[in-house]
Amino acid sequence: MQATLDAAALTKMCERGQIRDCIIDGPLALDNAVSKEAAKRKGIDSPVAGEADILLVPNIEAGNLLGKSLTYFAMAKSAGVIMGAKCPIVLVSRADTHESKLYSIALGSIVANLK
Repeated sequence: MQATLDAAALTKMCERGQIRDCIIDGPLALDNAVSKEAAKRKGIDSPVAGEADILLVPNIEAGNLLGKSLTYFAMAKSAGVIMGAKCPIVLVSRADTHESKLYSIALGSIVANLK
């Protein structure tokens, strides 16, 4: 699967020092990335198992599914910003709350001022 190849490439780049100041491992299923207990039960030995701060997804559909699941099932707060352009691009859903839209604008402003 392409996601497996992508995860392996990112992990190798981190090992080579091409990506610094972080620990990268994967691919990991969601339960293994966020639950040490799940990873332990499955015999997964990873420095990030149960400790993931960032979850990367292979495409926009998977990201949308993960984000909406967290928002609607876990009542998570969300903010969306697209990185990589000359300036951050605030990304919101038509169904987002006013609070979520405000969080996105605030995050975009913070990221823009980091440069």
